[in-house]
Amino acid sequence: MRRRLVTVYVTLLVAACLALAVPLCVSIAARGTSDMLLDRINDTARFAGLAEPSVLTGSEGTLSAELTAYEEVYGIAAVVVDRDGAVVASSRPGLTLADLDPDGWPESGEAVPGPVRTALAGNRMGADSVVWPWQDGPLIVAEPIGRSGEVVGAAVTFSPTESLRRATTVQWGVAWLVVTALMLVGITAAGPLTRWILRPIDDLDEATRAVSGGSLDTRVRTAAGPEELRRLGESFNQMADTITSMLESQRTFVAYAGHQVRNPLAALRLRVGGLSRHLGPEGAQDHHLALDEVDRLTRICDGLLTLARAEDAEHSMVWEDAREVAEDRVAAWLPIADRAGAELTCEGASGVSVPCAEGTLDQALDVLIDNALKFGGAGVRIVVRVDEPVRCAEGGGHLDMRVVDDGPGLPVEELEHATEPFWRDGGGSGGGSGLGLSIVVTLLELQGAELTLRPAHPNGIDARIRIPLP
Repeated sequence: MRRRLVTVYVTLLVAACLALAVPLCVSIAARGTSDMLLDRINDTARFAGLAEPSVLTGSEGTLSAELTAYEEVYGIAAVVVDRDGAVVASSRPGLTLADLDPDGWPESGEAVPGPVRTALAGNRMGADSVVWPWQDGPLIVAEPIGRSGEVVGAAVTFSPTESLRRATTVQWGVAWLVVTALMLVGITAAGPLTRWILRPIDDLDEATRAVSGGSLDTRVRTAAGPEELRRLGESFNQMADTITSMLESQRTFVAYAGHQVRNPLAALRLRVGGLSRHLGPEGAQDHHLALDEVDRLTRICDGLLTLARAEDAEHSMVWEDAREVAEDRVAAWLPIADRAGAELTCEGASGVSVPCAEGTLDQALDVLIDNALKFGGAGVRIVVRVDEPVRCAEGGGHLDMRVVDDGPGLPVEELEHATEPFWRDGGGSGGGSGLGLSIVVTLLELQGAELTLRPAHPNGIDARIRIPLP
C-alpha cells in the first residue's frame, strides 16, 4: 500500500508540475513575441505612412535614407514594395526579398512572395505568429500602404530573432529549474508524507499483530490522524475490550468451576477410600474403579485450572528428562492399564532434556494415555516412545514424544478435528467432554510445542508431541 500511495502521489505531482510548466513556457514565448511584434508593427506602420508618396511616384526620395538609418541603428532590414511586388526602397542598396529570408518563401520562383502578397491583400503579417527557440528565421511584419481605401504597396520589416530566442531559452531554463526543484522537493517529501498518512494504519497493524499474539491489553492510539482512521481505531479498541472481557469472564468461570469442583472431589476421594475396610473381596474391583474415576475427575479439574491460567503472561520454564517423564507417567498409569486389560510400555531414547513449562508435559501425557486406554478397547497395546532428537545444521532442532496405540483409531478427516474443544467421536463411545486434547494443545503452546494426530499402522492412533530444542 505504501508503494502504491507513493506512486500515485509522485505521478500526480509530476503531472501537476508539467501541467503548469508547459503553459508557462508557451506564455513566455508568446509574451516575448508579442512585445517584439508591437514594437515592429509601430515601426512598420510609420514606414507605411512615409512610403505612400514614394510608391505613388515611383521615386525613393528620402525613404531609403530613413530605412538605411533604421537598419544601422536597430539592425532590422526593411523594404517598401509597390502593388506588383517590386522593391521601391530598401535599407540597403540592391536588397531583395529573397536576400532577406531565402529559406522562408515556400513559393520560390514566384514573382511576388506569399507574405508580400498577403500584405498587398490588406492583411498584416506576423500578428498571430510565435517565435520558438528552435526556429531560426526572422520575424516578418508587413504593413499595407493604402490610399483612399486601395492598397498601393506594402512596408515590410525583417527582425532578427536571435536575442528573442536566447531570452526565451533562458526564461524557459529558469522555469524548468524551478519546476524541477519543486518536483524534487515533492518527491523527497513523499516518504515522510506517506509515513504520516499511513501511521494510523501502521499503529492498527501493530496492535492487531500484538493482540493476535496474545497481548490483549494492546490498544490503538486514536488522538491523531484522519477522522475515518480514528473511528476505525476506536472500533478496534472497542472490539479488543469486548474480546478481552469475554476471555477474562471465560477464564474466571473455568477457574471458578474447576476450583469449586476440586474440593468436593478431594472430600469424595477420602470418603470412597475409607470404604475399603467395609467391603468384601467381591467389591474390591469396583472400589478400585471408583477410586480411578475420582482420580480422573480430579485430573480433569486440574486440567481446567491449567487451561484457565494458560494465557497468563509468565510461566516458569524448566529442563526435564523426556524419558524420565515418560517412565513416571507409564508407572502411574500401569495399575489402571492392568485393570483394563491393556498393555502399557515405555521405550526410546534416554538422557535427552527438553525445556518445558513446569507441569505441562506430564499432564499432556496423562491425557494422551487416558484417551488411548478409554478409546483403545480391551487388550489395546500402548507404547510411549521417545524418539531420537533431530538437530538442524543451522542450529536448533526438535524432539518427538509419541503415544501410539493399536486400537480402532479414527479416520483421517476426524483426526483433523479431534483437537477442537468439545469435539467427540461421532459414535460417542467412551463418553467424555471433548476437552482433553484441546487442553493438551493449549498446554503445549505454552512452550512452543505442538500436537499432531496421525493414523498408526496397521491401525490405531499415533499422537506425536513435538518439542523444539534450542
